[in-house]
Amino acid sequence: MNVPPFSLGEQLQELGAELDQAVLEVLRSGQYIGGATTADFEAAFAAACGVPHAVGCNSGTDALVLALRGLGIGPGDEVITTSFSFFATAEAISAVGATPVFVEVEEGSYLIDLDQLEAAITPATRALLPVHLFGRPVDMERVCAIAGRHGLHVIEDCAQATGARWAGRPVGSWGDAGCFSFFPTKNLGGAGDGGAVTCRDPELARRVRELAVHGMPRRYLHTALGYNSRLDAIQAAVLAVKLPHLSRWLESRRALAARYSRQLAGLPGLQLPDPGPEGHSWNQYVLRVSSAAAAPVPSARDRLKEQLQEAGVNTIIYYPIPIHRQPAYAGLGYGPGSLPLTERLCGEVLSLPIFPELGEARQQRVIEVLHSLVAAQQPLAA
Repeated sequence: MNVPPFSLGEQLQELGAELDQAVLEVLRSGQYIGGATTADFEAAFAAACGVPHAVGCNSGTDALVLALRGLGIGPGDEVITTSFSFFATAEAISAVGATPVFVEVEEGSYLIDLDQLEAAITPATRALLPVHLFGRPVDMERVCAIAGRHGLHVIEDCAQATGARWAGRPVGSWGDAGCFSFFPTKNLGGAGDGGAVTCRDPELARRVRELAVHGMPRRYLHTALGYNSRLDAIQAAVLAVKLPHLSRWLESRRALAARYSRQLAGLPGLQLPDPGPEGHSWNQYVLRVSSAAAAPVPSARDRLKEQLQEAGVNTIIYYPIPIHRQPAYAGLGYGPGSLPLTERLCGEVLSLPIFPELGEARQQRVIEVLHSLVAAQQPLAA
């Protein structure tokens, strides 16, 4: 049995006829950019996120850029974030001319350490950019309290966390802006790239919308230097079909995560993810593979990944190189060991297959293979 890390085939089989009809209606309408299909999805997504405004855009990366620009963040400003994330988190900060400032993550959650975040604030700091990593929400009450004490903006990176909640409120409803990705493998995925910015402030929503269409409040009037970052109508149609199923898919992800945690508990050399107090959306289920139980090995994680693949279980590493150690950020001066826990995590984390349609049989295969490898002491073998 081959187990993929993610599959869209079952979703297409279930929703195929409805998706076909929705896309065909867009094609027949001739309204491929903007229009009612996109506007209706934006309204529905805003409601799902508990905010009055959602502005669709080309990608989750663009959502970050647009939110930063909409809040007036640019050259000379610092934005505090985490290095344990996808590169776009920091890249967007750099794209607007600001400087990313990286702080360490917490040992148990892998989320940005809020104590270190507050300690990193300087007179140049303009915003905090927490990442709801792997679907686990950051403590947004604390983030907003810190921001309030220091007069800072808060931009939530919700790319992996659509549908996650903190204190009963959806992510993307806490900060000045929430930034979402509709990349196909996300909790709510399109048929290509797509993203959205959510917010409560109508003025921010207006600025973001104008920046996404060449800084154009009305046709051929350009009041700012924007660019082209629109969510096209076909993607909006696909997402509108999928959105009503999001809650059910999240429940499936949570059930899969709970089964992994029950059946993998106690396996030596594996640290299971901490679900946190509430609201995890489980975009990824991430193990931490340690070599502490055996003789030192260059990479116990890499060996385990290889052995799982040989057994037909396909896994992914999120992320093998932290952002602060990427060549593109060599000029910021973060040397080896500057964020030791983040750097260690990048050598130990491994994401198991998890998607709503994984099913018990395929998941059980993953669990059985892991048990057999650990029992044979193979994961840590050279």
